[in-house]
Amino acid sequence: MTSALADIARKVHEPDERLLTSLATIDGDLVVLGAGGKMGVSLARMASAAFAALPGDRRVYAVSRFTGSGGGDARAELDGAGVTIVAADVEDESAWSRLPDAPNVVYMIGRKFGTSGDSATTWATNAYLPGRLALRYAGARIAAFSSGNVYPFTPAMSGGAHESTPPDPVGEYAQSCLGRERVLTYHASKTGSPVSIIRLNYAVDCRYGVLTDLAVAVRNGDPVDVSTGAVNVIWQGDANRYALSSLAVADRPPFVLNVTGPETASVRWLADQLAIRLGREPVFVGEEQSTALLSNAGRCFGLFGYPSVCLEEMLDWTVMWLEAGGELLGKPTHFTERTGRF
Repeated sequence: MTSALADIARKVHEPDERLLTSLATIDGDLVVLGAGGKMGVSLARMASAAFAALPGDRRVYAVSRFTGSGGGDARAELDGAGVTIVAADVEDESAWSRLPDAPNVVYMIGRKFGTSGDSATTWATNAYLPGRLALRYAGARIAAFSSGNVYPFTPAMSGGAHESTPPDPVGEYAQSCLGRERVLTYHASKTGSPVSIIRLNYAVDCRYGVLTDLAVAVRNGDPVDVSTGAVNVIWQGDANRYALSSLAVADRPPFVLNVTGPETASVRWLADQLAIRLGREPVFVGEEQSTALLSNAGRCFGLFGYPSVCLEEMLDWTVMWLEAGGELLGKPTHFTERTGRF
């Protein structure tokens, strides 16, 4: 990896002073459940680096199966960052009793793709396992990842759904995400756990994300569907920072926080900007619809400040990464999906 790509890669897990200020208000170790996923490794690394910069001796435990082609790489990266690795499959009921105790938990376990062919597994992952989490870590402070998909589509000029917008999820994946939130809310009322719920859309890391999807399509001459004409995107490092910072505002009932970028970005404009950088001509199909899945993150910015990485930087970095042959995860976002089928 070139030094330029290494600099970009570091920006997904480097903490800043704003995160240190937030984490200084809470005590104790942190367990990250689902730490082997595409965001989990960088979030656990960021937490570990933040703890190292703060007084005291706090540990970060990364819990995941750590299997498959990327499991070994994830373990090595986390181990090198001073994170304690806990290999466990929480679908096994007996695994929960073997997890480390901690007063702080970030819950990142979830399932999206494959729902249409196996909705039962998605419901079990997204709505049953959070109940096991809440009981195992009764009384702990919990930050739980959810999704902006729990909201209805909103007019593109509306500024997006606010935390006060009533949920109206489209499709079983989105419904199961709302199920996760409801199960956690129920158990928190019984166990006394303060909870924050992070409704995220869409995190961007040069290896995957909406911008990578668009850049690959433009580079390859594939058509870009603009039916979903607008999106929100946020740099993964900023999403990690907001999620960890939300531990400081966890509450009962749960504190809901939209996490995304400040712009309502036109998909056509994004593709055009990437095409200019790539020296290509984009090919468009479809017609922009009047609504899109959009969120308003004003509450998040008011609490924790604006993102550190702007949209122009994300566009530049995405093209730099692609042209330099940086690793791609091959996990399309399917952000154009309008019927909730994943």
